[in-house]
Amino acid sequence: MVKVAAVQFDPKIGQNQQNLSRVLSLLGRAAASGVHLAVFPEASISGYVFDSLEEAFSVAEPIPGPASLALEDRCAKLGIHAIMGLLEREGSRVYNSAIVCGPNGLIGHYRKAHLPYLGVDRYATHGNTPLGVFETTAGKVGVMICYDQRFPEAARCLALEEADIIALPTNWPKGAENAPEYILRTRALENRVFLIGANRIGKERGAEFIGRSCIFDPSGNRLADADGASETILCAEIDPTLARQKRLIIEKGKFEMDTVGDRRPELYGILVESRQESRVGRKSQVASRRKNVPSRRSQVAGRKSMHVASRRSKAPSRRPKI
Repeated sequence: MVKVAAVQFDPKIGQNQQNLSRVLSLLGRAAASGVHLAVFPEASISGYVFDSLEEAFSVAEPIPGPASLALEDRCAKLGIHAIMGLLEREGSRVYNSAIVCGPNGLIGHYRKAHLPYLGVDRYATHGNTPLGVFETTAGKVGVMICYDQRFPEAARCLALEEADIIALPTNWPKGAENAPEYILRTRALENRVFLIGANRIGKERGAEFIGRSCIFDPSGNRLADADGASETILCAEIDPTLARQKRLIIEKGKFEMDTVGDRRPELYGILVESRQESRVGRKSQVASRRKNVPSRRSQVAGRKSMHVASRRSKAPSRRPKI
């Protein structure tokens, strides 16, 4: 068994050093309670509700950079793994990213793939890092960020990469209550993985964040959940090997399921087409079907012809009798 945690707190917008100090303090408390893996919210270092690319760029950091180096150092001293959201600067671009650190330093980072029209994501660049899995003492961990959860393909990719745990740094505002209530539970269940959602709390430039960080097991059972207003280190003990048992046996030989092994990828080709290809493909299919289906006018004419022919075949002969 290993102990994992979702760390829920209230970052202050634009206050990188203050937020980093809070992250490091909370990480110390998590390690002291025996946590092996701690997940922090999206944009933990910078805050989220920025009004321009220029403003976001001014608080974004390179990776490696001040925040990632500090987290690496603290993980090494504490012997813990941590996943933390921050804004990443590369060239003139800003990415909404998460870093994965452990006792041996920076393991890797992930850039948010799916961007809603909300907060800093209005100005960020779509992520270009693979949906990969990182080795930790808590097991194999895949990372998504907030809105990524709403695309089942992303979580399924991580499951196929043999993730035991999916970590989700997030910033759920009011209006996103269905995420902790239904979406994360579903992603955990359909992929047979543990799922850790770490949300923030507080208000920021008119946005109010709902907290409710949560941890689910591979059967979709809620192992732990937080309230909507408190700073919390939400913990659960898990057995990562349970996520490797994809075949669910309810009654041996009578009722068994494997939502990973029973897939039919040969039928899912449209999922890997670009949006443009999908539109063109659908138009082509519709055109093909229309070409092969008789028009309404020809169908009516055909029915009339058949009806006349039928009447003629049934009508008595008018030839004169001999």
